[in-house]
Amino acid sequence: YDIRPIAPCEARRIEAGIFNYGSDMTIDNNPFEVMGLERLVESQEADYIGKAALEDIRAKGVTRKLVGIEVEGDALPFELSRKCDALSNGEPVGTVTDLIWSPRLEKNIGYVWVPIALAGAGNPLEIVAPDGGTWPAQTAAIPFLDAKKQVPLG
Repeated sequence: YDIRPIAPCEARRIEAGIFNYGSDMTIDNNPFEVMGLERLVESQEADYIGKAALEDIRAKGVTRKLVGIEVEGDALPFELSRKCDALSNGEPVGTVTDLIWSPRLEKNIGYVWVPIALAGAGNPLEIVAPDGGTWPAQTAAIPFLDAKKQVPLG
């Protein structure tokens, strides 16, 4: 049958709020900066490596966050996996890490690093397109689909 492994379906990965280490986030980021991962840092009595640093970040908060993005317009004919600038009122404020057309949601979706003040869903942005133009966009909550994880239950 000539069956071969392939890469994961990027649209499904992004719909589900699954991140790609190395492109969406790196060792320089912490779980409080990535929407949804903050829930994995529990307050606890036990000591562990990095606890003091994480508790300091929890107390002070973060200055930026990786959140979802929805980009208006026609279906992208390709996955945009190179970094693109995100603008607010014409000024650079963040970076898009991944952007793809979701056939299931019928819109372009992806991830964007933005200042904490723009991290809530519905904040308007413009994305600098590969051709130098801009695309209208807005921040979005993630996961884009099935936040309660009911799809696998059938």
